[in-house]
Parts: sequence; structure tokens; C-alpha cells
Amino acid sequence: MLGWALTFLVVALIAGVLGFGGIAAASAEIAKILFVVFLVLFLIATVVHALRGRTPPA
Repeated sequence: MLGWALTFLVVALIAGVLGFGGIAAASAEIAKILFVVFLVLFLIATVVHALRGRTPPA
């Protein structure tokens, strides 16, 4: 998910440099949404892992 967010960010930067404002804005917005989704899923996974309290198998 984070990889997709970074990909859209790069697309937005390239489109912005080349003068494609609409594509740059859309790509930047998609990158923001994907990054927020990544952060939420990461936090949920971290909390679930902490609540389980099990150590990994050796």
C-alpha cells in the first residue's frame, strides 16, 4: 500500500513538472488517501499485535 502511495506521489510530481495540473492534483489526492489508509492499517496491526502479547515462535 505504501508502495502505491509513493508511486502516485512520483506520478504527481512528474505531471506537475511537465505542466499537467489536473493529473498532478488527482495523483496527489490518491497518494494522500492511500497513505492515510496505510497509516490506519499499520496502527490497527500494531495494536492487535501488542494486545496478543505472544512472542514469535523460536
